[in-house]
Order: sequence, then structure tokens, then C-alpha cells
Amino acid sequence: MTFTLPNIEPIRKRLTEVNDQLSNPETFKNKTLASDLSREHQYLSKIVQLWQQVDHQTKQITELEKMLAIETDTELLELAKLDKEALLKSLETAQHNLMIAMIPPDPSDSRNTILEIRAGTGGEEAALFAGDLYRMYLRFAEKNRWSTEVMSSHPSETGGFKEIILMIRGENVYKLLKYESGGHRVQRIPVTETNGRIHTSSATVAVLPEAQEVDVSIAPDEIEISICHASGPGGQGVNTTDSAVQILHKPSGLIVTCADERSQQKNKAKAMQVLRSRLLKQKQDEEAKKYADERKQQIGSGDRSDRIRTYNFTQNRVTDHRIGLTTHNLEQVLDGSLDEFIEALRKSDEEERLLTFLQKNGQ
Repeated sequence: MTFTLPNIEPIRKRLTEVNDQLSNPETFKNKTLASDLSREHQYLSKIVQLWQQVDHQTKQITELEKMLAIETDTELLELAKLDKEALLKSLETAQHNLMIAMIPPDPSDSRNTILEIRAGTGGEEAALFAGDLYRMYLRFAEKNRWSTEVMSSHPSETGGFKEIILMIRGENVYKLLKYESGGHRVQRIPVTETNGRIHTSSATVAVLPEAQEVDVSIAPDEIEISICHASGPGGQGVNTTDSAVQILHKPSGLIVTCADERSQQKNKAKAMQVLRSRLLKQKQDEEAKKYADERKQQIGSGDRSDRIRTYNFTQNRVTDHRIGLTTHNLEQVLDGSLDEFIEALRKSDEEERLLTFLQKNGQ
């Protein structure tokens, strides 16, 4: 593969500008701006550093080739050839790293995330599986020192969930969890099965980057808010007040219900937060679809109905169908050990974006 070094001057110029802004104390009065500039500084600095490495190694190889053309000493020629071979391998790695670094990062990677888990086909068994997924993501969040908050939940009679929505806050939450969106399938013998037959059930996971008001504009006349009694088992206090809030977004038809808080205002705020994030994800998916139509190879379409992963209890097996990765440590995975899958998916996505980047730049 031929490789042409990019013009580094515009990147160096922008890095200087970002440095100047970060050196100004006024910048940090706007936390969002300061955070955005810090991320851009990291992105640009990495490109410049890798560019210098590629440039230096390219010049070293050129010098070696000049020496090989005129050198007559056999021993020196052999040493120079070995040096050149090692440098060529190192240069290939550096070039690859530079190309990866130049791909603009997903602007949503640093956002907090709303995680929605819904029981699919399989009745109560599907609801129990949704509960398993909920606990799996809770453990993964704990391991990454993220905080979690239940935004809305609809428990099932047997202890699972028909639906549960979580807000997860922390560093790189969306960056790591975005690959979890899709259909998850479980194969196991349900506790209610007397004949020992294996059943297949499913649940869907949606991963939404948290949206701010500046991301999605919602006019007051675009929503319809309904207040009703919260429902739940056991006649708890939450059921005695008109605290449950349902919001209908008329243009999209999206409906969000939040009833976990005793306060009507808190439920309304949570429901609006979920609605904004769903609308932002909807907008991002529409843009991604236009982009994906031009690509021949993809990790997945992003459709929630896609079966992305299977959890087989009888074989102690977890398989991610997008990348063909199978492990036999189901218990550990359900305890939050998702790193192997997420890292493999991240690398696969990275290589896919690199291919598209090279095609766009005629490489």
C-alpha cells in the first residue's frame, strides 16, 4: 500500500491555536469549551507526534538506501540491509498508527449514556434475561468506576424486567458501550421448565448518547404530557400520588414514561432527558444510514432487531456474531467482564473506518 504523508502545517497551526486558547484562564469559565478543546488538543498532538515519527523513519530509510548504493564493504552492507528491514517494519506500523489517528473521533464518545434494556420474545424468561443484562452492565459500570441511575423501570412478576432504562455517567461511557446496541439472545433451560428443554429468548439493548438541550430543540407544542398514577407491586407509597409522567413527541411519535420518582417534576425531567437522547440517536442513525449505504462492509446495520450476541448456558458460551468471537466464560461475562468483546469490536470498527478513510483520500 502506498502512503503519502499528509500536509501537517494546517494541523500544526490549529494545534498552536488550541494551545493558546487553553493557556487563557477565560477558556475554563466555559467547561464545555474547555473540555472540547482538551480533547481536540489530544487528537492533534497525537497526529503531529506520529507524523514526526513517520517522517524521521522515512528519512532514515532514504539515508540507508543512499549508503547501500555506494557501500562496498560486505559486512557493512549486511548490517545496513538488516537495519533497513527493521526500519521498514517499524515504518509500516507507524504509518498505520498515523492513519488511525487521523480519523476524527466520534464526538459522542465522551458523553454520558442512556442504556435501555427491553425483554423480547420469550415471555417471563425474556424478562429474566433482561434482568441478567441489567446486572451485567451494572457490574461493568462498577469496574469502570461509572455512576448509574435508574431512569425508568417496569419489573416483571418473576424478578426480571419488561423494560429498564439506566443513565450511566463517567469517562468514555458511550465510547465503550456503543457496540452493545442490538439484539441479545439467550439459550438455557428456564427454571419453570420441567422437561429440561432448552429455550431461546431475547432482549434488546439500545445505547443512546446523552443529549443536551443544544443538541435537540423541542418546541412546547411538539410534546403532549400526561400525568397518571404510578403502577407497581405491593401498594408502595409511590402508587398513592399522581407522579408518573408520560411524554408524547408528536412529530416522531416517540413516547417516554418515567414513574420511578415520587416527584412529578423529577419524573418529567428524566422523561425529557430520555426523549432528547432518543431524538439525538434517531438523528445520528439517519446520518449514519446515509453514510453506511456507501460502505460495502460493516460491523452491523445498527438495527435493534439485529442479533448481535448469543449467551448459551449449556455450553458456557458467549458468541458475538458481528466479529465471530466466541468465549467460554459466560459466568464472567454476565458478571461484567465485557472488555474482550468491546476491545475486539472497537478494533474491527477502527479498521473499517480506516478503510473508508483511505478510500476517500485515494490511498
